[in-house]
Amino acid sequence: MKKITVVIPALNEEQGIGHVLKEIPVSTLMDMGYETEVMVIDNGSKDKTRYIARDHGATVIIQPIKGYGNAYKAGFANASGDIIATGDADLTYPFEDLPEIIKKLEQEDLDFINTNRLKYVNQEVMTPTHIFGNRLFTTMTKILFNSPFVDSQSGMWIFRREIWDDLDVRSSGMPFSQELKIEAYIRGFKCAEVPIKYRARAGDTKLNTVKDGTKVMCHIFQKKLSTLFSNTAREKERQAFVRSSMITSTSSFSNAAREKEKQALVG
Repeated sequence: MKKITVVIPALNEEQGIGHVLKEIPVSTLMDMGYETEVMVIDNGSKDKTRYIARDHGATVIIQPIKGYGNAYKAGFANASGDIIATGDADLTYPFEDLPEIIKKLEQEDLDFINTNRLKYVNQEVMTPTHIFGNRLFTTMTKILFNSPFVDSQSGMWIFRREIWDDLDVRSSGMPFSQELKIEAYIRGFKCAEVPIKYRARAGDTKLNTVKDGTKVMCHIFQKKLSTLFSNTAREKERQAFVRSSMITSTSSFSNAAREKEKQALVG
């Protein structure tokens, strides 16, 4: 039987975490042939988040190092599923959509699926400022990386566990979300995106619009620079290998030629 690991980062989400865990369609996934492992990554909660999560059957992992990206890295490192699915602990993401998304992943032989919150979003759920910011960040990733995704900041992704080891995702904070998508695409994995209905959150928001938005924008350009340098380094390594191979081949040819001359003289 295949296995799915649902990874949910959480920071003081006692109002939403219980409802989120109840929504994960474990029985439906079991009928599809998937065992479900649910992991909540507590990133320093001061409320009852971890206790509620355990009461609902989730495995709770404590990640004391703050950061959205750090929470996910801890979760992925401990995930044992063939497929990883993610989402927030505040009720904003529709985990009931997982069966249909996983069917798409398998039927189309995809590696990574992002979810698009912006197709059906309304101003009661996401403010005009946040909608503008999300579209701006998406536009920048399209320009700099030719990214195919409509929603570069969505926090719900479904992907094959095996690709994680091939991704160079370094962000420890909010930019983790866009960097994961960029890496999945530029590494050549088969990607797709599906629309979802993004919902109003339960509890207080943790997002600082100006501070986090600035970090995300700066990260886009930093990622582009690091990608360029990485590509340049790999090209230099390739050229050095080619030159080394040519020298070795020439040396072998010269040795063979000298041996033939020596045999001719002896003869």
